[in-house]
Order: sequence, then structure tokens, then C-alpha cells
Amino acid sequence: MTAPSRTLPPTASVVVIGGGVTGLATAYELARAGVRDVVLLDRDAFGAGSTCKAAGGVRAMFSDPVNITLGERSLETFRDFPARFGQEIDFAAVGYLFLLSTPEAVAAFDDAVALQNSLGVPSRMIDVAEAQRLSPLIATDGLLAAAFSPTDGHCTPESVVLGYASAARRAGATLLPHCATTGIDVTDGRVSAVHTAAGTIRTDTVVCAAGAWSAEVGAWAGVDLPVTPLRRQVLVTEPVPGLDPHTPFTIDFATSFYFHREGRGLLMGMSDPDETPGFRLTRSDAWLPRLGEAIERRAPELAGVGVAGGWAGLYEMTPDHNALIGRADEVEGFLYATGFSGHGFLMGPAVGEVVRDLYLGRETLVDVSGLGAARFRGAGVRPELNVV
Repeated sequence: MTAPSRTLPPTASVVVIGGGVTGLATAYELARAGVRDVVLLDRDAFGAGSTCKAAGGVRAMFSDPVNITLGERSLETFRDFPARFGQEIDFAAVGYLFLLSTPEAVAAFDDAVALQNSLGVPSRMIDVAEAQRLSPLIATDGLLAAAFSPTDGHCTPESVVLGYASAARRAGATLLPHCATTGIDVTDGRVSAVHTAAGTIRTDTVVCAAGAWSAEVGAWAGVDLPVTPLRRQVLVTEPVPGLDPHTPFTIDFATSFYFHREGRGLLMGMSDPDETPGFRLTRSDAWLPRLGEAIERRAPELAGVGVAGGWAGLYEMTPDHNALIGRADEVEGFLYATGFSGHGFLMGPAVGEVVRDLYLGRETLVDVSGLGAARFRGAGVRPELNVV
């Protein structure tokens, strides 16, 4: 399905490609700042790519100061979302709990927590006994310590998408779902038009917020965006008897096994080291034995809980697991915000503000120059430690 031609504006000040939370937040912030003729395109329903396949976690517990700042600024928006946007998002400030089982991980999180504290995040290192009090389902065998931040939590991605889409339209942006972008024209080194399945929009600015599909979008304009799609799978359990409603988003850092409350059950997932890049969205059972082993070791009470459902989504991976945010060096008028490596949903609100200010030539809330794609052509790679 494509948008009817009559709905496609012939011109735009800015065309945003991608209708996940990052693209919608960007369109909203631009329109709210007074930018006229903002158009957002998505080939599917809004959020249908990676956003609505996310686990819903929101946090500021990172090891890089830019990521900490983006996470904390976004948390402010999630906390106030109903008041700002008139949309309930089921934000649960139950905290994030990282379980640590090696001296190296404890030392790394000691450093990360100190950095987080210096930037206003109330995280702290805790002992194993306190970790079990916070997350009673865990078994503590092999644990040395844990890191906890009480102001992190989780919310509902679909509701965040709805809130941003409604607000962007009220602010004057034109949002076109089911309207696939098919190409970008560059004339004399500058963006000059965007082609879609419903026609062409003349514009001098494009924002690529296309997530796992960003490499192709960049290639249309001659911009190298090193983003690789990687499938991640999520399961939702049947009701868990006696589940503590305050159960934090709990992560066994050594295995990446995680869970958080989802209704009367749990949402759980884990990375699969055997997964290979690609756009696969079908579910597979190949990862389940490894997940079962992690559950037996770290949360054995869950081993007998039935699975009610699940889904597969795509992480948009970069080589250093950090986002790509900036202006293209090669083409004037091409901006990008992508490659979040699993953190796009939780950083989306702040990134919308950053892209707005990049477009307007304002100072951004945090210096994102180190997140430019050019870092992969030099020595500026900055790996993020706290990747789930």
C-alpha cells in the first residue's frame, strides 16, 4: 500500500525517512521549533520496523558520557510523557539491575557508575544480597556484585510512537505511512529531491532515521552509513505466580539474559552469538537451548513457566555499538540518526532534540561530533560497554 499521490507534498523543507521513535521525535521537534513543511515517510506503519519490536527498556546506565546524557534526557521525556503528549505509555520506574560475575565486569561497572553519578544519574554498586532482594527470581551462584539505577525502567513502545505521531501532526508536520522512499537525488553535492512510490518531493534536506535499513538510504545519496541488521528475539511468558510488580529490568551481564515484568508475566530475551547479519524477522528455535541454560543458572524458577508468545526484531548494529548521529561530510543537506545497536528506542526523544538543533545550527544538548560516521575512517571509534 502506498500513500495516494494527492497527499504527497511537491516540496518540503526537511524530509525525514523512517517512522520509528527517532524519526517521529525528529519530525515533532522540527515542527515544534517552527520549521515549515516537515515531511516524514515510512514504507510501513509507524514503529513497524525496530521500535515496536523493542523490549521497552529505558535507561541512562551506559559507559560513555554521550550515551549517558542521551539516555538521561530521554528518561525525563518518558517520565513526563502523559503530561507533554497526552498519551499514557505505562512507564514503570522499577530500575535497571546488572548482575556481575567477573572481576573485570565489576571493575568496569565501578568506573561506569562513577561516571554516571558525575552526570547526575543515581546509579550505585550493590552487593549480591541486595540484588536478590530487588529481583527475587534470581539465583546468586557465581555473582560478585551488581549495579543498580532506580530511575531507569521500561515503557510501551507502541504508545510512545502514537504520542509522537499525534504531537508531530498537531505541530504541523506531514506524516505519510505506507509511502516507501525509493531514492534520493543529489545535485552539485547537495540533496535536491526524494523519490517515493507515490512521487517526488523537492527538498534540500534529508534526515535518515531508517534504522536497520539506513545503509541503503545512505547509498542512495552516496553516504556510507555502516549499519548492519541483526535479528534479536524476545519471548513473553505466561503469568508468573507471585511475581513482584516492582521487579527491575534485570540483566545477567555475562550472558546478556534479561527479563522484566510484562503484565502478569515476564518479557525476556538474550543475544545469540551465532546470529548472522541479515533482515530475517521469522522466529527461530536455534537460540532456545542457550537461553534455557541461562535461565536454569540465573533464574531457575522460570524454567517451568510456559511461553505465551514472542517476536523477532532487528538491531541496527555499528562496528562499535554506538549510534551514528551527524551531518554527512560527502553530501550537503544529508543528516542521519541511526545505528543505535539496540538503544534507539530509549534514546529517541533526546536524539530528536539533537537532530533539530543540528538542522537549525544550534548548540546541541551534548556534543555528538564523536558519533559522526567519519570516525570509522580514523581512530575515533569508541566502543560502548553496556550493550544488552
